[in-house]
Amino acid sequence: LFHQQGHIIAIAGRRMDNLQRISTELANCPYAQIDITDTQAPTRLQELIEDLGGMDIYLHVSGIGKQNRQLDSAIELSTVETNVMGFTRLIDYVWHYFAQKGHGHIAAFTSIAGTKGMGAAPSYSATKRYCNTYLEALSQLAHIRGLDITFTDIRPGFVDTDLLSKDFHYPMMMKPQPVAHSIVRGILSGKRIVTIDWRFRILVFLWRLIPSCLWIRMKIG
Repeated sequence: LFHQQGHIIAIAGRRMDNLQRISTELANCPYAQIDITDTQAPTRLQELIEDLGGMDIYLHVSGIGKQNRQLDSAIELSTVETNVMGFTRLIDYVWHYFAQKGHGHIAAFTSIAGTKGMGAAPSYSATKRYCNTYLEALSQLAHIRGLDITFTDIRPGFVDTDLLSKDFHYPMMMKPQPVAHSIVRGILSGKRIVTIDWRFRILVFLWRLIPSCLWIRMKIG
């Protein structure tokens, strides 16, 4: 969608087959294989930015999550490694890049799951809360330091992608295409928080009204 609107883009990810296919579809745009859990990820991102010729908007779409009712520690720690450590590693690098450049826009996918601690997916909801808070803190820090850095926290509900296991039923599942359009509109308009869609905005509003003592007794799948 950004490419269709005339923006010059570069892409990164772990799966080379997807990167090569998308790059070909988008007039051979620059791409790089980057795993955000790798300590060398910022260096590879820097090289990609140089290939692009500079960067004005950074869109962070990396994250994992699983339902983990048995509290498998391997799943919990892997989620933290990606959604907290990897997230911080790349967001911090981009912060410093834009601080030196003088301006920029950091947009990142988090989730409505960060609104409450969800027993079916403990590390996922907790790490997404971390992302919400970290972006809010960096936005405040930018104002403190007088930096022209915009932040957009993208909080989608359930989207029909490979992230969601097909073994569970997810209510109000959304198709990727309209979600993508909402995301692009939100970023380009400079919104601070983009919750998708209106049904999940209502849901999050109601969730916030539930006292913690009642929430922990609710059997939410």
